Amino acid sequence: MSPHDRSLPPAADTGTPLLHLIRERLAADGWWPFDQFMATALYEPGLGYYSGTRQKFGLLPDSGSDFVTAPELSPLFGQALAAQVAQALSETSTDEVWEFGAGTGALAEQLLGALGEAVRRYVIVDLSGNLRARQAERLQPWADKVVWVEALPERFCGVVVGNEVLDAMPVQLIRRDGGQWFERGVVREGDGLGWADRPTRLAPPCTPPDGFTEGFVTELHAQAEAFIRTIAAQLERGAAFFIDYGFPEAEYYHPQRSGGTLMCHYLHQADPDPLQRVGDKDITAHVNFTGVALAGQEAGLQVLGYTSQAHFLINCGLIERMAQASLPARTMAHKLLAEHEMGELFKVIGFVAGVPEFDALGFTRGDRSHTL
Repeated sequence: MSPHDRSLPPAADTGTPLLHLIRERLAADGWWPFDQFMATALYEPGLGYYSGTRQKFGLLPDSGSDFVTAPELSPLFGQALAAQVAQALSETSTDEVWEFGAGTGALAEQLLGALGEAVRRYVIVDLSGNLRARQAERLQPWADKVVWVEALPERFCGVVVGNEVLDAMPVQLIRRDGGQWFERGVVREGDGLGWADRPTRLAPPCTPPDGFTEGFVTELHAQAEAFIRTIAAQLERGAAFFIDYGFPEAEYYHPQRSGGTLMCHYLHQADPDPLQRVGDKDITAHVNFTGVALAGQEAGLQVLGYTSQAHFLINCGLIERMAQASLPARTMAHKLLAEHEMGELFKVIGFVAGVPEFDALGFTRGDRSHTL
């Protein structure tokens, strides 16, 4: 999904059912930390953005979609990723793929088509019942392999994939003021919602050389890091690959990002205000890949590599696949590599568990693990 900020068209109606529900709850609670609000806005059963029935993924706003992800942009994305997944399945002696947040099922379709008999079972973990129904329809040719679960088992083996999963996990917001940190929360304000800050002991995990400026706003990724630790605790043998937009820690907390990275997406336009159109638009934050890597390492995973999406896909053979594709198909696939599109902003991080570290195909050239 594009992170570029553009103006939204005027809202026809900001009084969504979810907004009314949140206002009622705030009337009793008074103040919510932002991560609680974000979790409700995205995942409230039947009303949240991802649990609702609106179409989210697509190439054009005319379809009613809000953003496009790499698998919808080009099937060559999944075909290239499949080369890395195939190697990881072989190196870890496993035959299951576990995908988190499978969206429309496009990536699962591409992986299943490319991997063939290397995959005995394809497990999807997705909180959205509406999306699960769309996935089931799309993946009907592999109905004997695909299953859906709502949580991980205590122990499992396989290769985990997650495309644009970490960015949608609720984040805490903090702001620097008067030499101390405040946690940003949501309150009821008239017929809508507003911001309110409270003193906190929360703080970024690192400090820029010149310190944080007054008014600096940023995110903390406790839930994403907890998710990685859960994977580490329960993945007995296998590998994991996560693709998302983000930065290593030193870039994440750079003074140029003094306003944070929080962004919303609606009809293929982006804005930074999550308190409007609640339930109707996506809310995301860029990923702190240093925090993700450390969470995995501290919980027992080994980092296989970290690089840009462009380097990863080229290492996995995307250029060779593009050479055999039609001109329109090559044009779409180029967006996966172009620096001003997805190629540089999106990163890939890989982990392995239960077997010795191997030379992962996707990180053969351009590995940036030293920047984490």
